[in-house]
Amino acid sequence: MAETEANTPRERYRTQVRTEIKQHAWEQIATAGASALSLNAIAKQMGMSGPALYRYFAGRDELITELIRDAYRSMADAVRVAFESGADVAATARAMRRWALADPQRYLLIYGTPVPGYHAPDDITAISAEIMTTLLDMWSAQPPAEHATTALEAHLARHRRWAGEHPAPPAVLHRALIFWTRLHGVLSLELAGHFVGMEFDPELLFEAEIAALQA
Repeated sequence: MAETEANTPRERYRTQVRTEIKQHAWEQIATAGASALSLNAIAKQMGMSGPALYRYFAGRDELITELIRDAYRSMADAVRVAFESGADVAATARAMRRWALADPQRYLLIYGTPVPGYHAPDDITAISAEIMTTLLDMWSAQPPAEHATTALEAHLARHRRWAGEHPAPPAVLHRALIFWTRLHGVLSLELAGHFVGMEFDPELLFEAEIAALQA
């Protein structure tokens, strides 16, 4: 059987080199942040010339895009797998935290301070939207909460473009949005080191937020 283009030795080598470049990029980000990412420095670490490395990534923004795409894809898959395996709201939240703690730099690249001068392409937004779709699916499966329509829900009924074409009613939009903002708030503070020295357990704070969201 003839080899497809993606399986030729040349393409396998190209994939291997791109993977190694990304590994070095993550190491740079962990040390100095994404804004300091340097393809020339990576080339030097790999024993390559700058022009040679640019055959694999056209520039810094293309490399950052690939890292962000990988991060969003990984998180979207982790959340979807948790939900589809039968995880409830609490278990899905814990899956999000495990993913974040497993690689804080990966989390902070997509939910931390934006990289100056960088603008993500549309397909990145589409992948990130998958995470919200899963959260909307999750909250749609929960028993409806009996309460009067809130001002936020009335507002969301008219401003729901962020939810895509998901048919969730305003009450579900409200619950999913609050879940997303509150848990990311705790995770972002924890991973950025803002709880260091405060002498309390961030996991217990996270669990308290989950309990409050389920109440």
